[in-house]
Amino acid sequence: MTLRLSLALMILAMMPLAQARASEANAPELPRQSWSFDGPFGTYDKAALQRGFKVYRDVCSSCHSMNLLYYRDLEGIGYNEAQIKNIAADYTIEDGPNDEGDMFERPRLPSDHFKAPFANAKAAAYANNGAAPPDLSLIAKAREGHADYIYALLTSFQNPPPHGANLAQGQYWNEYFPGHKLAMPPPLSDGMVAYEDGTPETLNQYARDVAQFLTWAGDPYMEERKRTGLKVLLFLLVFASVMYAVKRKIWADQH
Repeated sequence: MTLRLSLALMILAMMPLAQARASEANAPELPRQSWSFDGPFGTYDKAALQRGFKVYRDVCSSCHSMNLLYYRDLEGIGYNEAQIKNIAADYTIEDGPNDEGDMFERPRLPSDHFKAPFANAKAAAYANNGAAPPDLSLIAKAREGHADYIYALLTSFQNPPPHGANLAQGQYWNEYFPGHKLAMPPPLSDGMVAYEDGTPETLNQYARDVAQFLTWAGDPYMEERKRTGLKVLLFLLVFASVMYAVKRKIWADQH
């Protein structure tokens, strides 16, 4: 009786995992995109990163925070010190106390975090039908498929939803989102964000650019890591050649 009870409990415990795996199996395969940072020698496209930051700043930042980023980090996507100061100064932050013991508002500095759209998670959830928008600092690293997933998600909202899909009030259908139902409406559309470099202002382009920006945000040291890895491989190759030559010299008289 004890063995049967144990087996029953094990089966019940495994059911959510099995259901999750079945849900993943039924999800469509992510379309593979070509990115400049792919491969061992890939690098970030700084023009695309700056456009992606503009998309985040103009659209995504109204709901999503990026609490792990500082404005000074924007140097990594090609902005100079003066540009970063101007970007940060567009937002304010509470500071203090001053000499009179009062808190005060001041323009943000490059050393400040990105401004969050809500004061806390409960305020974010209250403003979004009970679902707090996730922080985007590490979203590209946290999702399987990374940039491909972000691009697919942003370009695959389906309205009307498929036949038989039951959506609650405030829900939207997206085939690449786990469970397919999410509280975020389609955030991007053609002509929504103005580009100054002549790049097409289309949904697909916006999605590509912001996917690249979020990838950089989650892994800003990728290029440095790849360069370091290449140097290590070259060193090991030279070292192995030297050691082989030494071995040949030492053992030459033994043959």
